[in-house]
Amino acid sequence: MAINFGNFFNSGSKKSKLGDFQDLEHVDGVSISTTSANLYNNERDDLVMFYFRKGAEHASVYTQSKIISENIKWNLNLKNKKINALLINTRNANVFTGKKGYQGLKDIAEELSARLSEKQKKDEEKPAKIKPNEILFGCTGTIGEKFPTEKIKKNISELVDKIKYTQNKYIWTKAALGIMTTDLVPKLAMEECKIGNANIKIYGIAKGSGMIFPNMATTLGFIFTDANISSNVLQKLLRKNIETTFNAITCDGDTSTNDMVSIFSTGIAKNHKIKNINDLKIKDFNIALHSVLLNLAKRVAADGEGASKFITVCVKNAKTQEDAKKVAFSIANSPLVKTAIAGEDCNFGRVLMAIGKSDVNINLNKLLIKFGDIKIVEKGQLSNLYNEDEAKEYMKNEKIELYIDLGIGQKSFEVYSMDFTKKYIEINADYRT
Repeated sequence: MAINFGNFFNSGSKKSKLGDFQDLEHVDGVSISTTSANLYNNERDDLVMFYFRKGAEHASVYTQSKIISENIKWNLNLKNKKINALLINTRNANVFTGKKGYQGLKDIAEELSARLSEKQKKDEEKPAKIKPNEILFGCTGTIGEKFPTEKIKKNISELVDKIKYTQNKYIWTKAALGIMTTDLVPKLAMEECKIGNANIKIYGIAKGSGMIFPNMATTLGFIFTDANISSNVLQKLLRKNIETTFNAITCDGDTSTNDMVSIFSTGIAKNHKIKNINDLKIKDFNIALHSVLLNLAKRVAADGEGASKFITVCVKNAKTQEDAKKVAFSIANSPLVKTAIAGEDCNFGRVLMAIGKSDVNINLNKLLIKFGDIKIVEKGQLSNLYNEDEAKEYMKNEKIELYIDLGIGQKSFEVYSMDFTKKYIEINADYRT
């Protein structure tokens, strides 16, 4: 399997190396294949498939946009508790493609199910017949263009032939590269934990760089585990953990038509099957899952289009978590705050503006604002300790932390974002040209 890491290693603004990423290895029951369907008119991988030889329990959360992609319509129509494959294409979002876009998925699913059924006959002692409705789809790319059904169908045979039953770090990275669009780096994360006495792996990949703002899910994220957990429990775990991870990031305040985050459980680990969300045996699994989701979500925010800085906005001591969330996102989504940070300008007035427009009741006399450890606003006025030169120096950092203490409650929320640079404008102005 040839691995092209050119766009990974040669990125002008992201000096990443393979060694920067965790050592994802093999997850029992998960197989990976990537290939090029020439969707970009070059040889980069643009089709990625995850194949589950024995099937996998699954759960997903999707965008709440009123305009959704045909693949999300397809996925929502699936009623199976187990699926056998996840197929992701880049370059084309399959949105505003109507009946032809949906029919294209049906045609591809029929081709893929037939090919996988043949592979089952060759490789399995007890071969299963793979059905089209046991295949999940992920699509990402440009909205409103004709879905390239025939290009994808022509490469299904090669995709199945390339299936690797044993995974390693290079193959996981290749898959993460294959689902990228305007991303500059692949996004991978892993954790290991125990359920009872069984060792459990949780691996994940994601893509996303623009059109990032949470509304049930954000961007594309795919989590894989060998744990034996029912789809009902997986759904509850995903919904529980999405709120403070993928639903706590923003790049530009825009929610995609294609957002989905999915988790797949092969059940091959030897743990007693988890069928109840209140089972104490999944305490460590829940913590590890949250860690993987948060790791991936932060990587998406840090790789925002044209980003030069990673921003954390932490709002504390609000009356409700919803209030804390409103204030945090009001700051993180403000173009004026983002551009000030890009320009390394400690313009706290823009942060005050964003707090004020959040539609949350504020007691100005209790308001505290810090940039990193630098106290700027205290009790509703400029702090006596504020030093402009110290603040200017802090703004040169690649990681900027904004702390907002409302002083009127006990609830908090943390949001992760990025700045707006001239590069952001260039990327989006030239997106289709």
